[in-house]
Amino acid sequence: QVQLVESGGGLVQTGGSLRLSCAGSGRTFTTDPMGWFRQTSGKEPEFVAAITWTGSSTFYADSVKGRFTISRDNAKNTVYLQMNSLKPEDTAVYYCAADPDGDYTTKSAWGFWGQGTQVTVSS
Repeated sequence: QVQLVESGGGLVQTGGSLRLSCAGSGRTFTTDPMGWFRQTSGKEPEFVAAITWTGSSTFYADSVKGRFTISRDNAKNTVYLQMNSLKPEDTAVYYCAADPDGDYTTKSAWGFWGQGTQVTVSS
């Protein structure tokens, strides 16, 4: 069974940091781009960040640029999202995704999804 499992979410104060992890199992994702989306209640999933399979290129939403860093460890089949200077508007369920085909900023392009991890930033 192919799975992406996120971890690392939680409650943090404004200005704090969290590191999310997403571990793949059931198949290797080491040759796939991977990414992160987030979703708040009643809204469509929002692209956050993506990384190429080599890790040589990264892409960010304007809202997180300079504060979030995506990285990966292919030996562990894992992608990370380091989130610094967190703001209340970063509160959301964060999902990792893998193997996009098409516009990587759109949810429909991605073939595999994790179950999500909640991030709550208190003011």
